[in-house]
Amino acid sequence: MSGRNPKVVVVGSAYVDMAVKCSQVPTAGQTTSGTALSVTATGPGVNQAIEAALCGCDVHLIGKVGNCPFGATIKSVLQQFGVNANYVFTANAKNTGVILTLVDTAGENACIHYEGANAALSPQDIESAEQIIADADVCLIHARLPKESVVEAINTAKLHGKKLILDPAGAIGPSSSNPDAPGSLPPEYFSVDVLIPNLYEAALISDHSSANIRTAKMIGSDLVARGAGAAVITMGRRGCMVLDRISADHVSAFPIDLVDHAGTGDAFAGALAASLAVGDDLRKAVKFASAAGAIACTKFGSVDAMPTKAEIIELMQKQEPE
Repeated sequence: MSGRNPKVVVVGSAYVDMAVKCSQVPTAGQTTSGTALSVTATGPGVNQAIEAALCGCDVHLIGKVGNCPFGATIKSVLQQFGVNANYVFTANAKNTGVILTLVDTAGENACIHYEGANAALSPQDIESAEQIIADADVCLIHARLPKESVVEAINTAKLHGKKLILDPAGAIGPSSSNPDAPGSLPPEYFSVDVLIPNLYEAALISDHSSANIRTAKMIGSDLVARGAGAAVITMGRRGCMVLDRISADHVSAFPIDLVDHAGTGDAFAGALAASLAVGDDLRKAVKFASAAGAIACTKFGSVDAMPTKAEIIELMQKQEPE
């Protein structure tokens, strides 16, 4: 990678997170006064792209927002972090995706999720961004998007020989044993270089009835047998299981004091893409990504929780994983 920064393309969803604090979450027919409001950009695509940029990569995000002030807010935040938003498309007929959370004084919350423009990302949008995918070192895809668009992104990255990472969160149906079942994963999802589900997701994909550290190796082996070049199964405080066709290795977690786990998976994915983009082998990249995820757990929020490359390196130098 000498002479230029590594290049990462992220394909993922974008939302505005609106959180309202109130004395109590209202029931039907009730009106409650709010005491505080925060509006922040979030979503797997936004968070993962920002994390890769914080790790020193040149990053493009491919996604979709509405033709509204929220869409402009998301693009502005991306640009503040150095993420190229030229391929964050605008859906004129839909609003930007929104996550609305009501939080009461006891910390209990109620949440409304509006997919919005994310559901309008089309294969044609991916086609129009083919050149930036072709120029990338790594393509990171989050699957909480229309399946036909995810498949188009996978096929485009493979056509140009790009290192391909897929986070299958949000795409998993009730049973992957029946390929015709609603929500089952397309076969293209198993053609990627690295599949990065958490343990619960991996168990659902592979139709295992139990998901624990003892079965993780078996579950990961099943994902590799289905075609994935490698599987990285994240297990929180229990670390990660990394499997490919040669070996299976457990990567321990970094010990931290948990504050908020909201941005952990996105920090992990973005840092993993950045590390692979500079040519690190997968196991070294997983250690780097694990440190990023650990740091994200020590901060509140999502975008605000994404660590810098310097913070990740400092943690790795200060302490070994458990």
